[in-house]
Amino acid sequence: MRHRLYLTPGMFGFGKLATYDYFAHVERALGERFAAAGEELEMHVVDVAPTASIRRRAVRLAELIAATAGDDRGPSGPIHILGHSTGGLDARLVASPSARLPIDRARLAWLSRLSSITTMSTPHYGTPLAGFFATVSGQRMLYAVSALTFIALSLGAPPLAAASALVVAIGQLDRAILGMELTILDRTTEALLKALEPASSREVRDYLDAITKDQGAVIQLTPEAMDLFQSGVEDRPGVVYQSTCAKAPPPTARKLARAMFSPWRAVSSTLFTTLYGITSRVDERYPCTTTEPEALAVLERAFGRLPSLRANDGVVPVRSQAWGTVVWAGVADHLDVLGHFPSPERAGRRGFLAGLLGRTVRRSDERAMQGEELAAEAKVEAAARTGGRAPVKGADTRHVDWLTSGAGFDDAAFAALMDAVARGMLGSTRDFRPWGGEV
Repeated sequence: MRHRLYLTPGMFGFGKLATYDYFAHVERALGERFAAAGEELEMHVVDVAPTASIRRRAVRLAELIAATAGDDRGPSGPIHILGHSTGGLDARLVASPSARLPIDRARLAWLSRLSSITTMSTPHYGTPLAGFFATVSGQRMLYAVSALTFIALSLGAPPLAAASALVVAIGQLDRAILGMELTILDRTTEALLKALEPASSREVRDYLDAITKDQGAVIQLTPEAMDLFQSGVEDRPGVVYQSTCAKAPPPTARKLARAMFSPWRAVSSTLFTTLYGITSRVDERYPCTTTEPEALAVLERAFGRLPSLRANDGVVPVRSQAWGTVVWAGVADHLDVLGHFPSPERAGRRGFLAGLLGRTVRRSDERAMQGEELAAEAKVEAAARTGGRAPVKGADTRHVDWLTSGAGFDDAAFAALMDAVARGMLGSTRDFRPWGGEV
């Protein structure tokens, strides 16, 4: 039986941008697990504007499924949707019987074949970070973070000069909320984009321009707005809803100091500290949390105690991520769960992570790691001077970290996460009927 899986990205995410495939690790992992179960899996990544309204994103998702899901008039296989971050809300909205989307009902015939919805690190009850991104300073920061996300994942490190400037800009972010001089941030973003080869730079700039032109989802992800979303978006009967919840370790001054051995880790750790701090703010009138006893019990078992309302993955509060059956909960940051964590060979030498695991860190190890990172950053700097860097061979198979969160997420944790997700998807089709019916 052929299964079709649709992957939809979140606010910082993209489908395939320039030479980098955002969902590459997830696609590979789930494809292997379905094959091992003797099932065929066809995968599609949804190309959506990163910050467009949830309604517009949901329509784009529906249109892609309608165009690729096969003939609904005859026997057809089950459909699954996996949404990361905001993408999980796209999936819930498009599946909801109460949704009113600007699309021909005939193009939603595939809903009768929808078997499962998986949401990963999704702000079901909102995130305080959205409120900040809705400010003038926050909009500039969102643009810069989005640029940095792509460059960090595709190149592995930003140019040294831009990294240093970004440390300054991010370090003053609290003042930015009150009205800091934003030109530093703008100049830094431009310096980051110059690290790309011309063709990639144009494509990435188009992606970033889409963020500035349509930020409908930003205000919709606030806790206040999601309070309304929850009251009007129903689950579809017969569809399995499952979620994964990630919690990153809280940043500390000591951890931040340990990250200063290289410019890139300094940037990465400072940015994560800032995002984590904003996301940890709590409004008691609109707490970002599930109230489902089963979900809260899973979180308590996973972490030894129920995470506080402040606990988050750097972008979304942990207790906001639960919807349906929580099939996995663990220590990870917002993009670790997609496979964007340090590669094994580098993670094994990274003094910072070794310290978190309680091992003694030798200064020679720190110097070796620092030399490796400086060499990598120097290559990117040289690429910027020569008009860009060619894609890294095998870039879709290596693991590259997003931000220095200190979560210590690794291959084993990712495998366990993917096992849980695949198991839920496959289990949702036990009673699947291959003939389409009424929406």
